[in-house]
Amino acid sequence: MQLTITENQKETKELAKNLAKKLIQKKSEKALVIAMSGELGSGKTTFVSGFSKVLGIREKILSPTFVLIHKHELKPGEKPIQHKGYKFLYHIDAYRLESEKDLLKLGIKEILTNPKNIIMIEWADKVKRIVPKNATWIYLKHSDKNRRSITEHKGDITTTPH
Repeated sequence: MQLTITENQKETKELAKNLAKKLIQKKSEKALVIAMSGELGSGKTTFVSGFSKVLGIREKILSPTFVLIHKHELKPGEKPIQHKGYKFLYHIDAYRLESEKDLLKLGIKEILTNPKNIIMIEWADKVKRIVPKNATWIYLKHSDKNRRSITEHKGDITTTPH
């Protein structure tokens, strides 16, 4: 488990960029899943925004609270680092979901099992039964107005470390 304190959105995005570089270089035969949990407004979407920049995604990253899933294609030639065979970034927001069943209806199993996908799930604790055991968990917590405590943990855990 690794704890980092960020003082502002720029530092949160930089932390996400560094994590993206680290995780993408370790390409596996499975989808790359980043499960995020934390208080409302703690920086989950900001984290996704920083992560996506490393992948060459130029669109503004907005939380898919009402549409549930945003799919971004990783285009050759527009990437700051090699994608290592990844083709899509799926940004999922589980805030409004009652259970995992809501995502199952949208084909989440196929998305989670495709090794060409990077999946970032906000409010993943609400759907943790479908989050793969090898996911990287990111917990974000307010420390004060702009400061965040961000904890990274690899693998399945049942409660947040905060």
